[in-house]
Amino acid sequence: MYEQAYLPEGCRLSTKENRDACASIAALEWARNEGRILEGVATMCDGELNLIVSVGGFTGIIPREEAAFSADGEPIKDIAIISRVGKPICFMVLGVLKHAEQGQPQLLLSRRAAQVECHRYHIEKLRPGDVIPARVTHLESFGAFVDIGCGIVSLLSVDCISVSRIRHPSDRLRQGMAIRVVVKSVDEEHRRIYVTMRELLGTWEENAAAFEAGQTVTGIVRSVESYGIFVELTPNLAGLSELREEMRPVAQQWIGQRAAVFIKSICRERMKIKLVLVDTYPDVGLPRELTYYYPERAQHISHWLYSPPGCTRRIETDFDGEAEYE
Repeated sequence: MYEQAYLPEGCRLSTKENRDACASIAALEWARNEGRILEGVATMCDGELNLIVSVGGFTGIIPREEAAFSADGEPIKDIAIISRVGKPICFMVLGVLKHAEQGQPQLLLSRRAAQVECHRYHIEKLRPGDVIPARVTHLESFGAFVDIGCGIVSLLSVDCISVSRIRHPSDRLRQGMAIRVVVKSVDEEHRRIYVTMRELLGTWEENAAAFEAGQTVTGIVRSVESYGIFVELTPNLAGLSELREEMRPVAQQWIGQRAAVFIKSICRERMKIKLVLVDTYPDVGLPRELTYYYPERAQHISHWLYSPPGCTRRIETDFDGEAEYE
């Protein structure tokens, strides 16, 4: 029996299954009868806020009232519809209309129907600790909004992106990026899901295992404090370099830059890595690809302990208790 996959928008667009279902009117009629969720590309939003969608070799229309679903009952904002233009969009086929002028059939589509089903059979069943795919939709100073299924959005706050602190989500993520996240909490009253990602990026020991004292490696300067310079070695691991007096007048300019650092020592018991700053240079590349330490097929995390055993400082998340400790 077919099991619907409630994926972020854009994940099914280029799949063979989606192409086959959009290849002919007969195939689209079959998809409608089967209740399949398909994807096309929104090419235009007309003056009445109806979305025009390219579906294989056909054209579909999503009426304004079918463009989105609001779980909390709030009205759908116009920008939420307009902003879909040029992007993949999921839908269910409601019917096939005849277009007299062009002589070509036009599809009547509903994104709302796909989102209602996704919410009922996927979103409402999610619990803290569940691991799910997501796609970054846009970035704000306080966090990233991510699509957790059929265009339904969740907040990934900036402090949940990684253990290593960042100034802005763009330091780690980019729009359209496919990521994995963990359900952090469920707001039953407002029917909202909040997610986190740092628990998938490895413990202190897992990250530190890639480094040894005596190595010179690259990192990113994340902050300059009165007592030293924090350099990120991986998203979940940072070390501290001494801030010499001659550095102080210019050190703030290095934040966000790449750095070559010498690893002076690694102290597991205190989760400390002492560094010596060798050089800094502009970081002109995109955010580095993320390394996930949790098994790809894993679907749930009950508890995550970042700190090594015996360390006096504990950074952990108890998903079953929906509590964080740091």
